[in-house]
Amino acid sequence: MTVLVDDAVWSWRGRRWAHLVSDESHEELHRFAASIGKRREAFQGDHYDVDETERVLALRAGAVAVGSRELVRRLRAAGLRRPRGVPSPHR
Repeated sequence: MTVLVDDAVWSWRGRRWAHLVSDESHEELHRFAASIGKRREAFQGDHYDVDETERVLALRAGAVAVGSRELVRRLRAAGLRRPRGVPSPHR
């Protein structure tokens, strides 16, 4: 089981955001996200957006910090990366 989170560098609505993913399965990701208070409706097809506070919660809960390129590389290697423009069937 590996849940990954990248750096919170994406600015939106006055906060910085990161991506939370699993390199194992979407089911693992949903369970982990729920454990830190994320709602399933926030799932973005292959990741959850987490703000800086949620990122800290994720790290305390066992997520592994990685760079953005490593996060995408691991998603692709696991076959979990959703191509741009393709709607998510996993909502």
